Amino acid sequence: MNSRKLLIAALLLAGITAFFALDLGRYLSLAFLKESQSSFQALFEQKPVWVTLVFFAVYVAVTGLSLPGAVIMTLAAGAGFGLVLGTIVVSFASTLGATLAMLAARYLLRDSIQARFGKRLDEINKGIAKEGAFYLFSLRLIPVVPFFALNLLMGLTRIRTWTYFWVSQLGMLAGTLVYVNAGTQIAKIDSLKSIASPGLIGSFVLLGVLPLAVNKLLQFLKRRKVYARWAAQRPVRFDRNLVVIGAGAGGLVTAYIAAVVKAKVTLVEAHKMGGDCLNYGCVPSKALIRSAKLAHQMKHGASYGLSDNTPVFSFKAVMRRIQAVIRTIEPHDSVERYTGLGVEVLQGHARIVNPWTVEITLNEGGTQLLTTRSIVIAAGARPFVPPLPGLEEAGYVTSDTLWEVFAELDEVPRRLVVLGGGPIGCELAQAFARLGSQVTQVEMAPRLMLREDEEVSELARQALTADGVSVLTGHKALRCETSAGLKTLVVEHGGTERRLDFDQLICAVGRVARLEAYGLEELGIPVQRTVDTNDYLQTIYPNIYAAGDVAGPYQLTHVAAHQAWYAAVNALFGEFRLFKADYSVIPWTTFIDPEVARVGLNEQEAREKNIAFEVTRYGMDDLDRAIADSEARGFVKVLTVPGKDTILGVTIVGTHAGDLLAEYVLAMRHGLGLNKILSTVHTYPTLAEANKYAAGEWKRAHQPKRLLEWVRRYHDWKRG
Repeated sequence: MNSRKLLIAALLLAGITAFFALDLGRYLSLAFLKESQSSFQALFEQKPVWVTLVFFAVYVAVTGLSLPGAVIMTLAAGAGFGLVLGTIVVSFASTLGATLAMLAARYLLRDSIQARFGKRLDEINKGIAKEGAFYLFSLRLIPVVPFFALNLLMGLTRIRTWTYFWVSQLGMLAGTLVYVNAGTQIAKIDSLKSIASPGLIGSFVLLGVLPLAVNKLLQFLKRRKVYARWAAQRPVRFDRNLVVIGAGAGGLVTAYIAAVVKAKVTLVEAHKMGGDCLNYGCVPSKALIRSAKLAHQMKHGASYGLSDNTPVFSFKAVMRRIQAVIRTIEPHDSVERYTGLGVEVLQGHARIVNPWTVEITLNEGGTQLLTTRSIVIAAGARPFVPPLPGLEEAGYVTSDTLWEVFAELDEVPRRLVVLGGGPIGCELAQAFARLGSQVTQVEMAPRLMLREDEEVSELARQALTADGVSVLTGHKALRCETSAGLKTLVVEHGGTERRLDFDQLICAVGRVARLEAYGLEELGIPVQRTVDTNDYLQTIYPNIYAAGDVAGPYQLTHVAAHQAWYAAVNALFGEFRLFKADYSVIPWTTFIDPEVARVGLNEQEAREKNIAFEVTRYGMDDLDRAIADSEARGFVKVLTVPGKDTILGVTIVGTHAGDLLAEYVLAMRHGLGLNKILSTVHTYPTLAEANKYAAGEWKRAHQPKRLLEWVRRYHDWKRG
C-alpha cells in the first residue's frame, strides 16, 4: 500500500476511532432525538440554511465512514425538517456519503482484492457490467441489506461512479421517504397513547411491506420489458402446461415429473430416446469397459492363482454385446413407457417461435404448432471436433460415432490415437488398449485429468501406461496427413514435431452444448458455451428454462436429472415458489481402472479458493477385501475443516470407487461428519470399510491427548 493510501486509511481510521472514543454515538440515539427536538426546531427557525448544511455534512460523514446512526438521523430529518425538505436532504446526503464510502473501498482495497481473487471475481465483474445497475437498484430498495456492506462490496467491482450515484439515489429514495415520514410521526409522540397513532403505525407497516412490494414490482417490470415485443402473440389459452425439448436424462426426468403431477406435457426428441447417455455415452462405454476388464483379468490370471491366458474374442461380438446392453435398457427410456406415464412424445425437431409457441418439424413429415405456458430446453451436448488441418480427409470418430463405425470392424483397431486426456479419453484409451489396440493418447495439457489433484493424475497415467497406452502429455496436435493410405497425426512438443501413424483416431477433447436451430437466437436468449440461466434455471424469459448439458455447469447425467427436478417444479409451480438449483454436493466418477471418484473439494481447488483444510488418507493396500480381491491399490482422501470432522470433499481412487463415494455424498448432503461414519457398522469384509477406516484415521489424528493422559493415570491408580 502506497503512502497516499496509508494516509487516507489513517484518516478514515482516526474518524471512526474518534467517534467511538468520544462516545459521539450518544447523539445518534432515539432518546437524544426526543430530548433535543424542541431546541433543534428553534435553532432551525433562526438559521435554517446553516442548520441544514451542518446536518447535511454530518450525515455525509456518518454514511461515508459507515458509522451507526444513519437511521436515527433520517428519523431526525423527518422530525426537524418535515417530509419534503427532510427527504431531499437525506436523499442527497446519503447518496453522497455512500458514494464516498464506495470510492474509499475501491481506492484502498480493489486492486489487492482483484489481484488475489481475480479469476473468481471475473463472473461477478461480467454480471456487474451487464446488469450492475439493476442489481444495485434492487438491493438499495431492500432496507434489510446493510448499506455499509453494500458500499464496500460494490467498491470492489468495476461499476461506474456516476452509475453508482444515480442508481443509489433512486434506489434509496423510497426507503428514505418511508423513514423520514416515520420521523415526522415520531415528532408528534407526546404520550404512550400517541405511540399507537395510525400514522406512526402505518409508517412502520410500510417499512415492512416495502421490500416485498418493490420486489414484486421489479419482477413485473422486468417480465414486462422482456416480453414486450411478443405481447401481441401471447395466446389466450394454451395447448400444454409444458413442452420439453430433448429426451436425454434432463428431458426425460422433467417430462416424468410433469406427468406425475398431472400436467399436460409434450416431450420432443429429434433422434433417439434416452439421449447421449443411453446411446453413445455412459451405457455403451461402461459395457465396453467391462469387456475390456475381463480381458485384462484373463491376461493376468496369475494374480488370482490361475494361469495367464491371452483372451480370444471376436471384436464384432464385443460390439454386438454393447448394442444388446443398450437394447435391454432402452425400454426404460422408450416412447411406449413415457406415453404410458401420460407424456405425449413427438419425434421431430423443435424450434421455439415465441415464448409460448413451439414449432415441431415431425420426422414422419409435416409440422405441428403447440402453445404452452412453459418450455424446458434439454437439448444436451455433442462432441467438440477441433479444427485440425487434414482431420476430415484422414477421418475420425467421436464418442458418439465410434459405436456405429467400430461395429463394422472385424478386429479391434490396430493403431489407435485418442485425442484428449479427460475422463472420456482416458476411459476409451484404457479399454481399447486392454482389448489389444496399440493406443497413443495425446493431451495438450501437462497432465491427464487436469481437474483432479496431481497425484491422482499421476496414478491415472501409471494405470494407463501399465495397460500399454503411450501417454503423451504436453503434446499439441498440429495437423493430420494422408499419403498412400497411411494416416498420420503430427504433434508438437518442446518445439519438436513428432509423427503418429494411426488406423483410427478418436476425438475426445470435450463436448459443447447443442444451441443451434432451436430459435434461441431469434428470441434473443443469451448463449455462450451454454444457455445463460439464473439460479432457478430460467432464461431471460421466466417461462423458458434450460436443464442438463445445455445449461451447464456440469456435463453429467445425474446432474441433468438433478436439474430436471428444479426446472419442472419451477416451470409448473413457479408462481407460488421458485427453487434455486443446488450444486453444493455433486459427485462424479471417471471409470478407468482403478476408478477415480470425487465429491466436493480436492486439494487443488481448496488451495485455489484459499479454503483452509486438513487431509486424512487411508490406503487401499491396507484393506482386507481389497487384498483378497487383488485390488489393493488406491486410497481414500478426505478434506475436512481444520480441527473438525466436517467434510469438505472426498477423492477415492480404487476399485468401485464410484460406489464407495455414495456414503460421503449422503454425509455431505445431510451435514454428517466423519464421527458419524466411524460410528456406523460396516459389513466385513467389504470395500465400504475403507470409509470407516478413513474416519478412524481422522479420529486418531484428533485424539484428546491431555484427556487420555489422565485416563492412563486413572488406570495406573486402579492397578494400585
